[in-house]
Amino acid sequence: MRTLFAQKKLFSPTKPLWWTGLLLSLGVGVLLYGATLKSLETEAGERFRNQARSSQFNIATGIKAYTDVLRGTASFFHSVDTVSRDNFHRYVQGMDLPRSFPAIISINFAQHVPAGQSAVFEQHVRTGPSHGGDDYPDLLIKPPVLQRDAAIISLIEPGAGLKERVGMDIAARPAVAESLARSRDTGGLSASGQPIGFDSSAMRPALAMRLPVYRQNVPLDTVEERRAAYLGSVGIGFSVYRLVLEALEEMPVRNARLTLHDIGEHSDPATLASATGGTLLFDSAELDKASPSDDDMFSYTLPIDFNGRTWRAHFTAPTRSLYSRFDAFLPWLALLTGFAGSMLIYALFHALSSSRLRAIRMAKAMTKELRESQAKLQLSHHKLRRLAAHAEQIKEEERKRIAREIHDDLGQNLLALRIEADLLTTRTSHRHPRLHERARCTLAQIDYTIKSVRQIINDLRPNVLDLGLGAAVEWQIAQFRQRSGIVCELIESGGEIAIGDTCAIAYFRILQESLSNVLQHAHASLVRVELRQQDGVLSMIISDNGVGLHARSRNKFGSFGLVGIEERISILGGECSITGSPHSGTTIHVSVPLEQAAAAYPHLEAV
Repeated sequence: MRTLFAQKKLFSPTKPLWWTGLLLSLGVGVLLYGATLKSLETEAGERFRNQARSSQFNIATGIKAYTDVLRGTASFFHSVDTVSRDNFHRYVQGMDLPRSFPAIISINFAQHVPAGQSAVFEQHVRTGPSHGGDDYPDLLIKPPVLQRDAAIISLIEPGAGLKERVGMDIAARPAVAESLARSRDTGGLSASGQPIGFDSSAMRPALAMRLPVYRQNVPLDTVEERRAAYLGSVGIGFSVYRLVLEALEEMPVRNARLTLHDIGEHSDPATLASATGGTLLFDSAELDKASPSDDDMFSYTLPIDFNGRTWRAHFTAPTRSLYSRFDAFLPWLALLTGFAGSMLIYALFHALSSSRLRAIRMAKAMTKELRESQAKLQLSHHKLRRLAAHAEQIKEEERKRIAREIHDDLGQNLLALRIEADLLTTRTSHRHPRLHERARCTLAQIDYTIKSVRQIINDLRPNVLDLGLGAAVEWQIAQFRQRSGIVCELIESGGEIAIGDTCAIAYFRILQESLSNVLQHAHASLVRVELRQQDGVLSMIISDNGVGLHARSRNKFGSFGLVGIEERISILGGECSITGSPHSGTTIHVSVPLEQAAAAYPHLEAV
């Protein structure tokens, strides 16, 4: 009997069911724990990918810097008549490689020796003057060249530990020979991707890049001309290990690992996505012998362009290495907060249920107040729109006044000044040559100033607007074609467009803003403007074949071009439609009933 009474008391609707609240709160806490853990993992993964992309950019920047060094060296060879060992040594020494380009091991020149002339070339170098390079050893071609073209290293800097490579035939390797021949015929940079063996460790290979050198003042338009003028190639050898190590210094992730593979030219996405294949160039596991566990690892693969070849950069890092101490504690804090918060909410549920009717009454009162506030807000919005229209009208009138004053005062003064300068130029043409030259310069400067003043007047308010909207549109399209070089077509109705000055100015400014957006953002090659007046409605359609309109572009912070177009049409009582999608162009369609446009601005005097 007592048990039944206790159960009735426990499940009484007037008593809170604490065990139900406990289970619900625990469930909420677990859900928050899982959501927080997932959020942390997502954020850590995105942070890891950002750091990987930053390292990718640093490596690519290093390759670009060393490519610029190679191009500068090629320019040095093309800019002097004779490159001796002495001036080549001073050129390389001036670049301060250990400090500015620490990954560069050597800069060298490989002389092109046609087939069958290697012995003659070797004898010529041995018997010729040293040109200040007494520390160079006797040139001995190695390996011996058979009946084929050779590329013999004859200059190499810095000299410490590298002079024994003088005389090496780098074309002895088929892949290098093929890369050199392609570079010779195209004039472009060559990178065979073959290690050149400067570093002793197999995990620290050195790679080379080369550029062809041709004789000066000879045509290089065809392959035959480039082959005939070909002298050899300049190259740099650099340590991939040092290059990548310098880029990884800015990656703060603990226990992160980077493996870098050369996967060849024109690699397909499947080869890039694969974690295997290719020539291993770098593995940061060599730096840290403690290999992290493979459980819960972030992994990200990125391509790096190495002058036509593709490097696969594979980044990995333990998930926990991207968590801070607080991150590890945060899911438990979310669980505790969710549990405690849910218990508090459940405890308040019964107290709030008794005041439900009072809350409804309060809600009705708040709804009424909200509606009144909304009505006031709409009225304020209407006043602000009228004020904006009034301000726009005042601005256009001020532009017109300033343009008129510039034309009447400054323009007339400049014209009078030009007449005087022209008269002075004419009278000093024979007797005062120096004064005549200064007068001509002054006259040219006055002409330029007059041109600038006219451009300023047209920017403020083109005079062609006084001839009507059709003439103003034609003039603006002609100016756009001349300034941008983009094809712009105009399609207009056959009849004369008779509208007020205010409406004409609004349409003209909309066209100006639309063409400016096309020039700055659309990357279009064709723009079509259609202007029609039919059944008392004036419509204008501006369309292009550019990159299209992204959804975020409409509400971009600090950008008011499209908003201004919509606001001008709204003031006139018309309709505005701006459509477009990525890679399919953008279309702006505005239309205004002429009766509403004529009645839109007279009421602004009351603002």
